[in-house]
Amino acid sequence: MNNRSEILIVSSYPPRECGIATYSQDLVKAIKEKFSSSFSIKVCALENSNVKRDYPKEVKYIFNTKNSSDYIDIANKINNCEEIKLVFIQHEFGLFNGEYGEEILSFLYSLEKPVVINFHTVLPNGNEKIKQLVKNIASVSENLIVMTQNSAKILERDYQVPLEKITVIQHGTHLVPFADKNSIKANHNYQDKYILSTFGLLNSGKGIEVAIDAMPAIVEKFPNALYLILGKTHPEIVAKEGEKYREFLEERVSTLGLKNHVVFVNRYLSLKEILEYLQMSDIYLFTSKDPNQSVSGTFSYAMGCGCPVISTPIPHAKEMLVGDTGIIIDFNNSEQLSEAAINLLSNPEELHRMSLNALHKIRSTSWENSAISHSELFRKVIGNDLHLKFDMHDISLEHIKRLTTNAGIIQFSKINTPDLDSGYTLDDNARALIAVSKYYKQEKDASALLLIDTYLNFIKFCQQPDGSFFNYVDIKGNFHETQNNINLEDSVGRAVWALGEFISLGKHFHNHFTIRAENIFEKALTYIQKIESPRAIAFAIKGLYNYNKIKKNESINELIAAFANKLIDKYNLVSDYDWKWFEDSMTYANSVLPEALLYAYLSTGKRTYKLVAKHTFDFLLQTIFMDRKIKVISNKGWHKKGHTAGKYGEQPIDVAYTILSLDLFYEIFKEEEYLLKSETAFSWFNGNNHLFQIIYNPETGGCHDGLEEHNVNLNQGAESTICYLMARLAMEKYSTVSVDELSIENLLYLPLDADLVKLKIAG
Repeated sequence: MNNRSEILIVSSYPPRECGIATYSQDLVKAIKEKFSSSFSIKVCALENSNVKRDYPKEVKYIFNTKNSSDYIDIANKINNCEEIKLVFIQHEFGLFNGEYGEEILSFLYSLEKPVVINFHTVLPNGNEKIKQLVKNIASVSENLIVMTQNSAKILERDYQVPLEKITVIQHGTHLVPFADKNSIKANHNYQDKYILSTFGLLNSGKGIEVAIDAMPAIVEKFPNALYLILGKTHPEIVAKEGEKYREFLEERVSTLGLKNHVVFVNRYLSLKEILEYLQMSDIYLFTSKDPNQSVSGTFSYAMGCGCPVISTPIPHAKEMLVGDTGIIIDFNNSEQLSEAAINLLSNPEELHRMSLNALHKIRSTSWENSAISHSELFRKVIGNDLHLKFDMHDISLEHIKRLTTNAGIIQFSKINTPDLDSGYTLDDNARALIAVSKYYKQEKDASALLLIDTYLNFIKFCQQPDGSFFNYVDIKGNFHETQNNINLEDSVGRAVWALGEFISLGKHFHNHFTIRAENIFEKALTYIQKIESPRAIAFAIKGLYNYNKIKKNESINELIAAFANKLIDKYNLVSDYDWKWFEDSMTYANSVLPEALLYAYLSTGKRTYKLVAKHTFDFLLQTIFMDRKIKVISNKGWHKKGHTAGKYGEQPIDVAYTILSLDLFYEIFKEEEYLLKSETAFSWFNGNNHLFQIIYNPETGGCHDGLEEHNVNLNQGAESTICYLMARLAMEKYSTVSVDELSIENLLYLPLDADLVKLKIAG
């Protein structure tokens, strides 16, 4: 990787107060957080005056667009900077000098670096001068980014730009926890209020008066309705006409007798303040008068906060507010606005449903996902000089703590809110014991001890007199009535695995914990000898091996060997030249089967276990690693012998288990390829998947429940979140490992050993 690779963004930039400036700052921040080890990103800040601003350190150049000489001078500085590999320009017609900002052409024609342009406005049916300007800009650009499909169609239809030169990347949004509106309202003394809001730098094109005119009808039906107008007047508007528009709005409020129902928050709000206002808003109002406004960052942010939107029909709204994610009204129609708002406020269930729909619709456009899409495009344009390596987030127990009650960890979550009605499972509490124990070993965070105590107690509660375990417990602490109708072997195996792992970490914990774990484990030993399920066997082997690292009991080694032989028998029964596996189908938690055999080898020294472990594991890796990504077996139908593997329906648990297995195989075989695949697998959580969307949510500390064909399941349940933590902890030990070109562009796949096509082993 070339550490000198640099992307230069040419844009207005804070502290300049401008929507595109805020957009660019959010994008820069997201790219830095995702790819700081891949390339650097700097800014050429656009100015339109000689005002001296205190720019942040990422600003490398200042470009005064009112000064014609700067267009050539800045281009020459960029050309002479070897580090800069690509120039990424945020385009708006008013940002540059000349008619329609035509002086940008002198800058573009002088550049000798690859250029990507982001068009924030795409005008349909533009006049001939605009058409020629856009065509000229397109001709010297490697790629044009637009934020809606409608804009892409206009570029192709009206400006004859080839579609292959156009990339659609939607306006970014911020990840925020799905919060309780009432508690936020109370913090602002707005309890018992219905909050409607609008934010952004004010100008007459916003059409705020339309919303104000709608308020009397809304207030008549809902006397506690409050409309918040958030933000000050645009500085360039103030320079031209002062506060004329705001004064007009204030006079309208007074005339309509709405002083107790309309509040002006007349200042430039921080991002934190904006998001908090949006999180407590019941409805967001977007009343732009411009039918050619390509995109709105404001209602994108509102949707990202789970806020239903009532909007005029700009192209962006017509793409996003479909399928009950919002309501579209005609331009300048206050009557339609009031009717829509009253209908929503009168139907709390519909309001809540629309809120969730908006959140699901917009979440794919998070700034984290936008950073991935932009960086992938940069890589394609730059070529071999840019290798993408996904950065890892800090380790967090935030969502695990949110999910954990005094009894155990709750099974499911609605977005990031625990679903108490889903109750508890032994499976989740067992996995949580493993993950949080390893976390405590590394971080020595005392708060983890309370969690560990809870999970141990839950496992003990689930154990039955014969040493077996029940799995499902409702929120009241009752065992679920379906226990007797399902196969509980896998749950038993997971409990043994968890207890064995915990006992192996005993030196890090007080005897109060370890003695309890040993008693539960030893009580289970008699029962587990009966299990036959391959994965239950594999989980049990992992637990037995870890337990025996401390206890050194020969009878445990014998039990491990007996279990391993069962796996070998299954392998011999179904494997052939083209199918090197233990069953007729690859289903879930596949990697634990070869991993268990490798543990059996470490326990017994029997080479056969090692050979079959590596043979089957490499076959699995060839099945699930492709196109520089991991694609674990789909839960939509599994992968049957003799058939093509299904697609989509990927779950975090399978990715995490693969990483744990790769960790062990790398430790034993020292093959760099296993380390490379570990990083590739972990990057799945960070967006290296077929949707290029994050699965781990750094704002909540939770992990989304699955990757489907067209969307990410936004719920953040216990299984997914715990498994992410397992994987993250496994990767931590390699965070300082130096491997040449350790990136998703440089994968070499392990060959199969032809001499190990099939092993027939008796006993």
